Amino acid sequence: MGRRKGVMSDQLKVELAKELGFYDVVQEEGWGGIKARDAGNMVKRAIEIAEQQLANRQNQ
Repeated sequence: MGRRKGVMSDQLKVELAKELGFYDVVQEEGWGGIKARDAGNMVKRAIEIAEQQLANRQNQ
């Protein structure tokens, strides 16, 4: 079974996990160890960042 490449880069996921305060769990248990709520927050934050970047590009 081929591993599907995620939309988020690993670097972005790590930065978001650190920002949201659950990177310690990722280090101990891997990405499968995080709570569904943390995963949801990570996605929400990534969308916010993407929307900000898009808005910045349109305003230039």
